[in-house]
Amino acid sequence: MVVATSPSPWRCCLYAFMLTGFTIQGPLFLAQTPSSSSSLSTTGATQIPTSSQNPVFGSVAESKPTAGILPLTFREAIERALRHNLAALLSEYNTTAARGEKWKQLSELLPNVNASVQEVALKQSLEAQGLRGQIAPGLIFPRAIGPFSYFDARASATQKVFDWKAIQQYRASTHSETVAQLNLKDARELVVLATGNVYLQAIAGAARVDTAQAQVETAEALYKKAVAQQQAGVIPAIDSLRAQVQFQTRRQQFIAARNDFAKQKLELARVVGLAAGQEFELADKTPYEPFPIPDLQTSLQRAYSLRSDYKSAQERLFAAQLEHGAATAGYFPTLGVEADYGDIGATPGSLLPTFHVAGTVNIPIFQGGRVHSDVLKADASLRQAEAEMADLRGQIDQDVRTALFDLQSSAEQVEVAQSSVNLAEEALTQSRDRFFAGVTDNLEVVQAQEAAATAHEELISSLYQHDLAKVSFARAIGRAEQGVLEYLRGK
Repeated sequence: MVVATSPSPWRCCLYAFMLTGFTIQGPLFLAQTPSSSSSLSTTGATQIPTSSQNPVFGSVAESKPTAGILPLTFREAIERALRHNLAALLSEYNTTAARGEKWKQLSELLPNVNASVQEVALKQSLEAQGLRGQIAPGLIFPRAIGPFSYFDARASATQKVFDWKAIQQYRASTHSETVAQLNLKDARELVVLATGNVYLQAIAGAARVDTAQAQVETAEALYKKAVAQQQAGVIPAIDSLRAQVQFQTRRQQFIAARNDFAKQKLELARVVGLAAGQEFELADKTPYEPFPIPDLQTSLQRAYSLRSDYKSAQERLFAAQLEHGAATAGYFPTLGVEADYGDIGATPGSLLPTFHVAGTVNIPIFQGGRVHSDVLKADASLRQAEAEMADLRGQIDQDVRTALFDLQSSAEQVEVAQSSVNLAEEALTQSRDRFFAGVTDNLEVVQAQEAAATAHEELISSLYQHDLAKVSFARAIGRAEQGVLEYLRGK
C-alpha cells in the first residue's frame, strides 16, 4: 500500500525549531534581536543552530575556497543556498524516491514479460515420490529414472486485466509524487527564509560592530579629555575614573559585537554552502526602504493560491482518499491472464513449439482481517489529512496576519528609532560641550552616551526586524523564492 506522503520533515523541523535566540511565529521563525541590555553582554556565548537540529542550517559545501575575499550579495547568498543547502537537497532526493514509488505501482498494472532458456539434465527418484512395488505381474517400478535432459527456450507474460486496488494505489502514488514536488518547492521557500534571516542577522551584526567601534572612539576621546582636565586640576579624579570605566565598557561591547559578527558569518557560510575557510564580506547593506502595507484579503487569496505547503496538503488529501478506495478494493475480485510460448525438446535440434494460456479470477473470501485492517488505517490517514488541511488553512491565515502586523509595527519602529538616534546624538553633543566648558561633570556625558548607544541599538534592531518582516511576508504568501529581493527594495 502506498501511504500518502507526510508533510515535509524539514518544514516540520523548522516550524518546531526553538533555540536560544530564536522564536517561532506560526511556521515562520524569526531571530530575536538583542535588546540594548543584552547587547551589553561580554560573554559572546551565542548558541549557533546546527544541521543535526535542523537540516536547513546545514549544507553540502563547495570543495575548495576561492582565492581572495569573496563579495557575497543577498541574491548570491540565496542562489548558493538553493544549490547547496542540505534541506533543499534532501527534499530533492525525497522527490526522486517518490517518483520511483510511482513507477513501482505502475509496474503492477503493466504486462510483465520474461524470457528464459534452459538446458536441463536430471535424474529423479520414483521411490521418494511413493512409486514403488509392481506395476503389473513381472513389472516393477524402477527406483529412479534418468539421467535424461531437455532444452527449453520460452517467453512468458502476465497481465492484470482488472485490479481496482492496484489502480487506486497507482493513482495515489501520482499524487504522492506531486506532494514530494510541492514539498521540494516549500523546502526551497524555507531555505530562502533561513538564508534571508541569517544574512540580515549578519548585516545587523556588522552594523553593531561599526556602532560599537564608533562608541569606543568617542569614549576614548572623552577619557583622554577627562585625564587632561584632571591633570590640569579642572575636574576631580572621579570624573576621569568614570570616563575610564565607560571607555572600558565600550571596549568590552566592541569585542563581544566583533565576536558575534564572526560567528554570524560562520552560520551564513554554513547555510549557503561556502567552502570551509572561505573568506567573504557582505556586499549588501540593505538600507531602509519603505514598504507599502498590502491588503489583507488580497494577501490571503495569494497565499492560498501560491503556498506550496497548502497545495501539498491538498494533494495529500487526494492521495489519502485514493488510498482509502484502494484499501476497500481489497474486498473486490481481480482478473488476470498469464501465458507462455516456447520450444522444448531433448536437444536444440529436436524442438517442438508449446504454449500455455490461462485466465484467472481471484475472489477474496477470507483474509484473516487483513483488508479490514487496511481500511481502518486508510480511514485514519484520511481523517488525519483532512485535519491537517483544515489546520494549515488556519495557520496560513495567522501567518499572513502576523506578517502584516510585523510590517506595520516594524515600519513605525524604524521611524521612531531614527528620530531617537538624532535626539540622542544631539543630547550627547550638548552634554559633551557642557562638560568641556566645565559647566557640569561627565556623569551627564556618560548618561548621554548610554542613551545614544541604546538608540543606535534600537535602530539596528528595528531595521533588521523591518527587513525580516518583508522576508517573512514573502514566505507567508508563498513568494519567498521570487519576491524576497523585490520586497527588500520596497517593491
